[in-house]
Amino acid sequence: MNRYTKRTFVLEVVMIAVALAFAFPVYVLINLAVRAPSDTSSPISPTVAPTLGNFTQAWQEAGLGGALLNSVLVTAASVLIVLAVSSLAAYPLARSTAHWSRGTFLLILLGLVLPFQLASLPLYQTVRDLGLLGTVWSLVLFHAGLQVPFTTFLYVGFLRAMPRDFEDAAAIDGCTPLATFRYVVLPMMKPITLTALVLNAVSVWNDFFTPLLYLSGSDQQTMPVAVAGFVGQFVSDWNLIFAALLISIVPVLAVYLALQRSIINGFAGGLKG
Repeated sequence: MNRYTKRTFVLEVVMIAVALAFAFPVYVLINLAVRAPSDTSSPISPTVAPTLGNFTQAWQEAGLGGALLNSVLVTAASVLIVLAVSSLAAYPLARSTAHWSRGTFLLILLGLVLPFQLASLPLYQTVRDLGLLGTVWSLVLFHAGLQVPFTTFLYVGFLRAMPRDFEDAAAIDGCTPLATFRYVVLPMMKPITLTALVLNAVSVWNDFFTPLLYLSGSDQQTMPVAVAGFVGQFVSDWNLIFAALLISIVPVLAVYLALQRSIINGFAGGLKG
């Protein structure tokens, strides 16, 4: 029989305090997002007369509709390319015992060590020469290349810990390496795939520097850049900023709630593997 001890009470108090610490910024965000601009009271004090006008104004003034579509397109295309390339590259790297396998893997890991800021200028010139400046495809190309080393590293670590019994059985049945990967290995990599999907999607969705650099001077923008448009040198519309932030959170939150069980299982399985 479990007993309610002093240690249990202390743990509950600590967890409640941690929960309140995380909930407080969310409360301030929602509180200011529904507050009228004329209300200059403390951000902590509850809004007496909440309004949804800030959301409508933020949507219209910042062109959040187009920015939202661009962010969804860039994130979906980038993550799809990264997962496809990284999983295909990781399989031979994890299973091959040849000398080239280790050398190639170390070469890919250089992408984790070298900061991309060192190559900002040549990357910008390359994108310009390709005629992709001012288009969302420049962001897809950039993120697809940037995230592959990290994602390949995750896949290789997972594959090396995964037994080869099913692959050997598929080979005995006459499956080619590509068929073995598609029908046997790929379904077994679902935990790490979901983990990589979440990590890459959040990274691409929240990126601010790259869209600001590659989409500058065009009418295209992503959600972080559109939200930053409300911040000026002398005047900042904080109510509109927080309303726009809430709008930008909705797609990510909706996907998380829809895939909550799979994402949690994916993280647990990926970390365990």
